[in-house]
Formats: sequence, structure tokens, C-alpha cells
Amino acid sequence: MVPESAVLEDAIASLADGHGIDKIGFCSADTFEDVRATLHERKAAGLSADMAFTYRNPDRATDVSRSLDGAKSIVVGARSYRRSTAQLDASGAGIANIAEYVWEPHYAELRVGLDAIAEYLMASGWNARVLIDDNALVDRAAAYRAGIGWWGKNSNILVPGIGSKFVLGSVVTDAELSVNSEPLADQCGPCRRCIDSCPTTAIVADGVIDSNRCLAWLVQATGSFPIEHRKALGGRIYGCDDCQTSCPPNVVAERSDRGPLTTGVSSVEVAELLTLDDEALIERFGAWYIPRREARYLRRNALVVLGNVGDPQHIQVRELVEQYVASADDIEREHALWAAGELGFTDLVDAAVPS
Repeated sequence: MVPESAVLEDAIASLADGHGIDKIGFCSADTFEDVRATLHERKAAGLSADMAFTYRNPDRATDVSRSLDGAKSIVVGARSYRRSTAQLDASGAGIANIAEYVWEPHYAELRVGLDAIAEYLMASGWNARVLIDDNALVDRAAAYRAGIGWWGKNSNILVPGIGSKFVLGSVVTDAELSVNSEPLADQCGPCRRCIDSCPTTAIVADGVIDSNRCLAWLVQATGSFPIEHRKALGGRIYGCDDCQTSCPPNVVAERSDRGPLTTGVSSVEVAELLTLDDEALIERFGAWYIPRREARYLRRNALVVLGNVGDPQHIQVRELVEQYVASADDIEREHALWAAGELGFTDLVDAAVPS
């Protein structure tokens, strides 16, 4: 007689495949004690900066029994977000690049598949809860335990044949499923391309990220954008993919299958970011994590990008800088003055210096 767990796992695998989930794995719901200790250590060392995700409450993020009473197993799903894109033509104010994982609503698409798995489990008499992009679970730790992939030096999980360009999500259940007792061994070896390619040297040790330097976090943080990292931001408006685009498994995967042409937005004109009003800006880019949902932070990032990629000979660039140098918002004004200095508009900088 086929064990019930095998029947469940076969059905789950079929559902995952039917919903575009590229990799599925199962593991125990035991507390992630090692990851908990690591989160506490890095938080105490200040490496998490002001990041709240999973660092807000490491004890909760590493114990799924707090999310589902009697949890015994975790179903982990990975969905690739590798895509091809047609870039916008550059304009005088420049083009701002968006991290690949937000070109399309990949988390929403993954959730549809995980919801189907959870519904199947509940229809079979078990309890289940979907956790996706959630503070209640360190999803990479679950993926590693489930044998989805190995820990890369950039702290991402690398899936054989896929690389690290995927989103993760899990279904926590009280059903007893197979337990992967042999996580994948490290396959990075001596390679350190992700470390060497980081524009701000944010990868301070194998698998250790200093969030105070990580551009992907800094564009989401409050306050001023650190002046020492503004040039490194380049033309990025949201996220930073350098540690992934330099990674050999990703390079190999992209050569064999770059993925379909994206139907979403992969870049945006800087002028658009700096001409829309607050309501329109949040409506247009509201799927991103925007600090406190305040448009000033999108403009802050856009002004840094403008200072890096704008054409100082283009009249609109000058007009935008003049507009924000006169802003009543101190964050916008500060970054506009920095952009003015980078673009050679010394008269605007001199005029703003108190006599």
C-alpha cells in the first residue's frame, strides 16, 4: 500500500508543476535554531541596519509553529523570474533600472500555486497556511533544509540548473511529509565573483551581507541616502542585481534560457519619477516597498540617479534640479543639491549656501 505521505507529495508536485512552480521540496517544521542564532548575532553586530524583515523578531521568523499549531512539515516552492527585456531608449534625464524580480508580479503568481497546494491539503483533512514574503519565516532557510538549493556566498539560495533568480514561498502544514535529511552541499567552491562584483563591498564574508552598504536595502531605507554610496547606485532605482548577474550558475542558465520577454516594467524614465505628484507616484509604483509609503523616498532615489546618469546639457535635467533644489522637503532638497554638484550646476549649489 502506498504511504499517505507519498500520495500527498505526488499530488503536491503535480499541482506545483501545473502552476508554474519550478522546484518543490519538503522538510520538517522544526525550529531553525542555527538561523535564529545567526539572525540575533548579526542584528547585535549592526549588520541588519534598520531592516525589519525577519530581523524584527528572529524567534518568530524561525519557528513556524507560531504560524500554525501542530506544524510538522513545510512545502517549499521556487518560481523562476528570469526574463528578457526591451530597454527604454535613453533620454536627457536618463533611464532608471528596476531589479528583475519586480518586473512582473512573481510573488502573486507563486501564491496562486501555493494556495492551490494549501487548499488541497485542507481538503485532505490537514491544516495548512501559506507563508510568502512573510516575516514569519526565513524562506531561504526552509529552501535549504528542503534541498531546493545551496547557500551562495551572496546569501541567496542557488538552485541547480536555475541559479538564484527565483522567488520563494512555503506552505506550512500539520501533515507529515518527507523530510530531506541531506541539504545540498556547497557548489560555489572558491568562486567569489559575487563578492568581487558588489559595488559597495556589502558582502563582508561568505554569506554575510552588511545591510548598511547593500544598495537593495538602501533604496528602501528611510532618511538620507548615504553619500558614500550615491555614486555606486548608478542608474538603479529599485534593487541591485550585481551579485546575481555575476554568478556563474545564473550566467549559464541565462545562456541556455533567458526566459520570456517580460510583460512588466523593467526600467522607467527618471523624468517620470520626478514629475508625477505624490498620489500618482505611489499608484504607479506602489508594488515596491516604499518607506512609510512616502513619495519623497522615490524622489530621493531618483535624484541620486539623475545626478549619476542625467545629461547636464539637456534642458529638462536643469529644470528638474532647479525645481527640487527649491523643494520645501529637506530630503528632496538635499539630494537635488548633490545632483546639482555632480552635474556641474555649481551656480545652484552656490546659491543654496547661506551667506
